[in-house]
Amino acid sequence: MEQIAAALGDGARWRIVELLAERPRSVGELAELTGLRQPQTTKHLQTLARAGLVTVFPLGQRRVYAVEAARLKDFEDRLRALIATIEANEGERDVLTRYQAAISESAAAADRDRWADGRAFSFDRLLTAPRNDVWRHWIEPELLASWWAPPSMTVTDCVIEPWPGGRAVLDYRDAEGRYRSAGEVRAASEFEHLEFDLSVLDAKGDTFFTGHYALDFTEAPGGTRLRLDLRITETTVEAVPFIAGIETGWGQVLDNLATRLTQEKD
Repeated sequence: MEQIAAALGDGARWRIVELLAERPRSVGELAELTGLRQPQTTKHLQTLARAGLVTVFPLGQRRVYAVEAARLKDFEDRLRALIATIEANEGERDVLTRYQAAISESAAAADRDRWADGRAFSFDRLLTAPRNDVWRHWIEPELLASWWAPPSMTVTDCVIEPWPGGRAVLDYRDAEGRYRSAGEVRAASEFEHLEFDLSVLDAKGDTFFTGHYALDFTEAPGGTRLRLDLRITETTVEAVPFIAGIETGWGQVLDNLATRLTQEKD
């Protein structure tokens, strides 16, 4: 497929294929119609032939070329599959569009430090799993790491120790760099309630902003009702991209949790 795409990526070769789609033509005729010199036309035809897009018919002193529809059909099938994949994942592009808009809005408001202090967010999910299973996915490091980061990230440290004074850490990286958050657990009641602070840190260990999290785990028909309340403080101007992404980001993260729980149930 790469060879076909490269062959068709040249404007002159694309024009030659268009002309051959009408009927087989000789090298001389193709050179005349495209305005190319005959040696150039021959080289383009050789490239198309190596990709299996045309076939040459030596007819005495003449060489006549015909297009191969089967190879184009193969390319069409791959393009249709690619388009189908893009359309099936349009939501990912929508997320970027919303995130970009949120960054622009937040940047306009971030004219000083503490600009977003006190801003609050709430998330409510019905998860199709018993309350103890949902709880475990928050306090067992291996389970927590399986959902508490975007798919493109590699988690290097991830823990919420379920007792007052316990560590709260999320450390992950991707090709662009490392992202660190650290804090402390404030309260924990097994299977019912969890509170912790988590500060997003820069490369020097300084705080971009701090999130104060309160989670309630409630038994409900069909599973567990999870309520997450988040309030932010210590906000800096540099925290704009992080704060702008909180609502969309946590929506995605909780989707990851729901998917993980469903997969384990199945």
